[in-house]
Amino acid sequence: MAFLTLQGISKRYGDFTAIEQLDLDVERGELLALLGPSGCGKTTTLQMIAGFVAPTTGRITLDGRDITNERPEKRGLGVVFQSYALFPHMTVAGNVGFGLEMRKVKRRERDERVAEALALVRLNGLGHRYPKELSGGQRQRVAIARAIAMQPELLLLDEPMSNLDAKLREEMHIELRAIQKRLGITTILVTHDQVEAMTMSDRIAVMHRGTIAQLSTPYDAYERPATPFASTFLGRTNAFSGEVLRRNPRCAIVDVAGTTLHVPHEGRHVDGAVNVYIRPEKVHLANGNPADARVRGRIATRVFVGNQWLLEVETGLGKLRVAQPNHGAPPPEEGDEVGLAWTDDDLRVLTQDAPNAKENAHGHA
Repeated sequence: MAFLTLQGISKRYGDFTAIEQLDLDVERGELLALLGPSGCGKTTTLQMIAGFVAPTTGRITLDGRDITNERPEKRGLGVVFQSYALFPHMTVAGNVGFGLEMRKVKRRERDERVAEALALVRLNGLGHRYPKELSGGQRQRVAIARAIAMQPELLLLDEPMSNLDAKLREEMHIELRAIQKRLGITTILVTHDQVEAMTMSDRIAVMHRGTIAQLSTPYDAYERPATPFASTFLGRTNAFSGEVLRRNPRCAIVDVAGTTLHVPHEGRHVDGAVNVYIRPEKVHLANGNPADARVRGRIATRVFVGNQWLLEVETGLGKLRVAQPNHGAPPPEEGDEVGLAWTDDDLRVLTQDAPNAKENAHGHA
């Protein structure tokens, strides 16, 4: 039995449906990311789990206990908000121990748990400071320490790193994931940051229009997208419209702008109008042997980003993005003609008129 279960959860505001019949199981000790664009329903889902918003339909159980109508403070959850919500007039130790004080935890035990939580987030010796005296990353750690000190059954993280700069955010991804693994706290992370979701989570629920478009490991979500939305939202991809000419046991033969592509269908039924996808890092410049090129084109844009070159190449298929690792020598110049190569196994195909997202999601849970 799953540790946390959402069964038939919906949330409606008048005529607007924020969440539609959502089913979700979260295992004990796992970190699940709810990933999607603004307005997809991920924060509403988190708020219903926390008890801040009441579901219109459905049931939420935690470790076998029905918490659908329980007040937030009775649920035993830890919540870290985007704003951190620290009390500016309290010290770091005061902030971390506030929830324990409200629960009437004895002073000695409270001090011990505050010290343990601060040590865990590497803020030893800073308990006497005030939030205004801390950096953004330190304030975020205080918010995490406050949640951890309560020893919650479930930790909810609502865009916790959106206020940090890129380098610090990357460091905190690794740090927070390490803390979560060490403590074994079941955690749900709400984020619109694809890198954050893929770096930190055991599984990702890609959300779209109040439903789950895909539920799978980060690797499968990226390499084997189940819906057109999941394919285009998670990372960069090249997408082309095509028509299935025929289908054999292993692949679909697809016509894309007069070019025939052999695309693995991975057991899916694909027919008629389809989209063919390939990630930019799977496309290579056919420098060695021009005969290897699947298509030829002209470089329209060339951008250097340190560890790689990003190219946009105008081809007969349309504009193809190419991500080429930086091995020292720069690629051809803008305006140069090049050949592009890939392997058939790196192509993905999905019917344009895809089945509903929930059916796809259950197939990849």
